[in-house]
Amino acid sequence: MNEIDRQKKLLGKKGEDIALNYLTEKGYELVARNYRFSRYGELDLVMRDGKYLVFVEVRTKKNKLYGSPLETIDYDKRRQIEKMAQLFLVKEKLSQDTFCRFDAIGIILSNNNEPEIEHIQDAFIIGD
Repeated sequence: MNEIDRQKKLLGKKGEDIALNYLTEKGYELVARNYRFSRYGELDLVMRDGKYLVFVEVRTKKNKLYGSPLETIDYDKRRQIEKMAQLFLVKEKLSQDTFCRFDAIGIILSNNNEPEIEHIQDAFIIGD
């Protein structure tokens, strides 16, 4: 792994740590983190929020120079997350009737400042 990829991975992990802390402070419970599907990728965070199983995509950037982190969740990424969520339900033997939600968290980690956190509940729906 080259240095740029290593730095991106570290930034992403730090963003996920911040998102996890943010959500647990709001009362969410962690179900899974970095849940991998070798063929499709990974789910960043799977959380429980009351009756909802929440699939959370976390995007982290150092600044907004090239737009918001949330703008990087395009149509293809949403389809990928949906597919992984369906596989998660099957693999974990959860009912297809489980109430699910897709949230997105964007984090800006600029130098020496508190992180900026943008959380969108129901960021997208299946087929959106």
